[in-house]
Amino acid sequence: MKDTSKQRVNLTIPVFLLEEARKSGLNLSQSAQAGIAMALKKTKEEQWLKDHAQAIAAYNAHIDEDGLAFKPIWETQE
Repeated sequence: MKDTSKQRVNLTIPVFLLEEARKSGLNLSQSAQAGIAMALKKTKEEQWLKDHAQAIAAYNAHIDEDGLAFKPIWETQE
């Protein structure tokens, strides 16, 4: 299970961002948390693609050579 407890941290951000966020009524902690979560998701996705690039290339080559096992549904309907 994930530890959902929170910890205080210090962040350094440009003043103009801080001022704009406050004017907009943004919750800085929630915004930072969401931004970090998005960056982690992107990093994990990029790493997964890198780790599986060889298998993806092999699968795509197989499809290019042999085609799909079944016709896509949009090709069978009129």
